[in-house]
Amino acid sequence: MLLVDVDGPLNPYAAKPHRRPEGYGTHRLLTPRWEAAERRRLTEWGLPNKPVEPLRVWLNPDHGPALNALPLDLVWATTWEKEANAFIAPLLGLSELPFISWPLPRSRPGDGVFWKTPEIVAWAKGRAFAWIDDEIAEADRAWVREHHDGPAMLRRIDPRRGLAIDDFAALTAWATGLD
Repeated sequence: MLLVDVDGPLNPYAAKPHRRPEGYGTHRLLTPRWEAAERRRLTEWGLPNKPVEPLRVWLNPDHGPALNALPLDLVWATTWEKEANAFIAPLLGLSELPFISWPLPRSRPGDGVFWKTPEIVAWAKGRAFAWIDDEIAEADRAWVREHHDGPAMLRRIDPRRGLAIDDFAALTAWATGLD
């Protein structure tokens, strides 16, 4: 399985606004959860009638075919959850994918471990997985080695550049090495 985060790997949100990475197009998306969260924030700020601005998302249409070509089953591992299927998948030419539902409130395991890491290990149930995310650190790799019984590859993606050719090569090499 390849567990796919959206913001960072697919949407290089941390790139300078005037320096969108090559190959990416700009999309303005107003998902129900984004709209609800922004409406709450605007109301807290005393601006209940201000229109909610859509979320700017940069996507590279080449990523859909490249992800589909990997010898891995794709799963959304993003806070977009099911909205990734409605808003991101069609823009990349991906079919509807399974997704991990995250608990609320989100607990932090401590010691620098990302909150998604224990949830992903519990969801994987010992199955082999690769995970791409911009929040992965060495503490997460150590946590997975200690708590996951199957093969795992955690690949941090720079949120200023998104997925690149070398990431696809590493994922392919890892997946083909499992046989």
